[in-house]
Amino acid sequence: MNSFLLENVEIGHFSGYKTQVFGDYFSEIISEDDLSKLQKAYHFSIENNLPFLIIGGGTNMLFVNDHFEGVVVKNSFSTWNYATEKKILNAWSNESIWKIAQKLEEEYSQDIWHRFIGLPGSLGGAIYGNAGCFGLEVESNFLSCEVFDMLSGIRKTLSKNDMDFSYRHSYLKDHPELFLLSATFDFSEKREKYHSDVDNIDFRENKQPKGNSCGSFFKNPSREVSAGFLIEKVWLKWYHHGWAYWSDLHANFLMSEGESCRPSDLLELVRLTQKKVQDETWYELVNEVRIIENKK
Repeated sequence: MNSFLLENVEIGHFSGYKTQVFGDYFSEIISEDDLSKLQKAYHFSIENNLPFLIIGGGTNMLFVNDHFEGVVVKNSFSTWNYATEKKILNAWSNESIWKIAQKLEEEYSQDIWHRFIGLPGSLGGAIYGNAGCFGLEVESNFLSCEVFDMLSGIRKTLSKNDMDFSYRHSYLKDHPELFLLSATFDFSEKREKYHSDVDNIDFRENKQPKGNSCGSFFKNPSREVSAGFLIEKVWLKWYHHGWAYWSDLHANFLMSEGESCRPSDLLELVRLTQKKVQDETWYELVNEVRIIENKK
């Protein structure tokens, strides 16, 4: 057995749905000293024709099989600092974006990321999918990031232009060989897609469900038409399929009963919902949460 990989490791607890899932091969990357181990794990996956999956906070990931036939790497890079005079944030990719936003306010009176307080997941995951809420997106104050090319073993710096940001998309989604190490943000001025006066803390506390979930599952088709509205319109709010269900508090929150829920329950409910919404409203619902399944 390779010293840089563990076998048959439980990985389902890394996902917000908490279903029981095992991975064939697993490795955890804690510091820059582990980059050679990371590169070996990536090349092992290529040489053995295995899927390769990086897990950060795990809040945007749905496993649909109880066994992942591939290599899983847990990103545990974690630390950050804020330069008060220049208003520059530097952070490693597995830092919690919620905790950074909260501490920026509490310790530095910096509230530009106020709307990210309560947003689950890692900074890396937020950059990967250009996460956003109430008019603020990760790209808004992004300057650059450092990545590790697992094919070549070379570290690279990508600018904001290089990142090709769009709605819930970044350059990293098209380049799985790149491992995000850290990122730099400029907080010298507020930049937003659109202004919002929504009290995000009250919204997340009182209008979003608690439990096993990865948050909003589908992208909103437009600013005027939300996925939650469409799910309600076809009478699937609070609909149960096995141990998976849409929340009665927010219809676009896919929920699970943890280990009692089969991964297939979640996927079947997603597919049922997409079909029903398209048949009855003509809207196509596209998942925001990543669907992870074994290749046939």
